[in-house]
Amino acid sequence: MPASSIDQFAATDSGAAFYAAYDSVLSTWPDDTTTIEIESDYGTTHVNVCGPESGPPVVLLPGGGATSTVWFDNVTALSAHNRVYAVDLMGDVGRSTAHGKPMKAVDDLLDWLKGVIDGLDLDSPSIIGHSYGAMIALAYALHNPDRVSRLILIDPNSCFAGMRMQYLVHALPILLRPNEKRERTFIEWETGGASLDEDWMSLLTLGAAHFPKSKTIVPKRPGRKKLAGFSVDTTVILAGRSKVHDSSRVAALIRASLPHAKTLILASATHHALPMVPAQELNAALCSALGR
Repeated sequence: MPASSIDQFAATDSGAAFYAAYDSVLSTWPDDTTTIEIESDYGTTHVNVCGPESGPPVVLLPGGGATSTVWFDNVTALSAHNRVYAVDLMGDVGRSTAHGKPMKAVDDLLDWLKGVIDGLDLDSPSIIGHSYGAMIALAYALHNPDRVSRLILIDPNSCFAGMRMQYLVHALPILLRPNEKRERTFIEWETGGASLDEDWMSLLTLGAAHFPKSKTIVPKRPGRKKLAGFSVDTTVILAGRSKVHDSSRVAALIRASLPHAKTLILASATHHALPMVPAQELNAALCSALGR
């Protein structure tokens, strides 16, 4: 996803609509929200920041295609006591721009995230990740356990169990030939038609159909041996109605492979509606996991 491709995208009607939707969602964030651009060998990473400067740092990693703006229903609660850093994933939809060294492997992905955290001058922040962001967060914490204060994984797919075949079959059309209608239909199917913010839905569907993304780098699911010595304070929040996986089964696997982790199932939640719905219940769980 070179800068020239993003510039070309931004000059199109779809690009203009995408960035307008991004800015519209971001405008609902707290008034003290600012942005930071972190330069690295991999490109420029865009980070949206809010909360007290002296607060404990919390890094937010969104699901694929969701952008850092997706936390709009969570940042007010999270930033009441914490300094929140919401990252646009490199190579994915958002305002981060890849240039220079390409990310080709998981080691590159983790090196990029380490560089972002170092660039923000954070020692051992708490990390919250949803979906693909949870996959990155877990892989990073396994490689850098002394650099993570708390780890919170929200409905992490492919971290402790594989995805349901039914979900993969429904996702196949948007993987093979994405367009706005297919993306919206897929999200409506997985969420059971949940009422989601329309600006964010526009951002998601436009990004899926038109944004010049790089090839997704997927961390390998860690085995029990890899998890056995993992001691980072970990909370896993699962969506009870997730169509990605059987959350009860995932919870049982977590108890078996990571017994010190705290596991919570939000009965009414679906995978793609999180972290927006149910926001109040999720925010209470997040704040509790952060020690608030």
